[in-house]
Amino acid sequence: MAIYVALGSNLGNRQANLAMALRMFEPLARVEAVSALYESPPQVPAPPPPYLNAACSIVTGLAPELLLRHLKRMEHLIGRRATERWAPRPIDLDIAIYNDQVIDDGDLVVPHPRLTERAFVLRPLLDLDPELMHPVTGKRLADILTRVGQDGLVEVAPAGWHEVGAATA
Repeated sequence: MAIYVALGSNLGNRQANLAMALRMFEPLARVEAVSALYESPPQVPAPPPPYLNAACSIVTGLAPELLLRHLKRMEHLIGRRATERWAPRPIDLDIAIYNDQVIDDGDLVVPHPRLTERAFVLRPLLDLDPELMHPVTGKRLADILTRVGQDGLVEVAPAGWHEVGAATA
């Protein structure tokens, strides 16, 4: 297993926000791989605009709780502020999977509690590892994605979109 982080943005320059987040993992974590970039409609009851979504695999010595603290700091630096739960946001960073650990301590739930419901997280994760399994159910994420479907999810840029000189979506 590995550590996977889901990224989303639906305010401002969405692609730039996601690329900035990928650069901000250093020096506490190293990004190993990044998925293609997808656009998805907001999940009800969230209002428009649509999201750009991606996922990355990382290597870090941070415990899950410390990684969450690092992600929250990154979100704040990119401009996310405390608002209502479903409000649009410049960045959203979630620990989707942390090795094969199962964590539920109130502030942190891993694997992400809605992972099995969201094509905009499943599809990017499968870009990184087509054989990825859910740590709790043991089911293949590819099979879960088949059940969930991919309605409204559109690939807008292939892997490599975040690299210097890549086209913007």
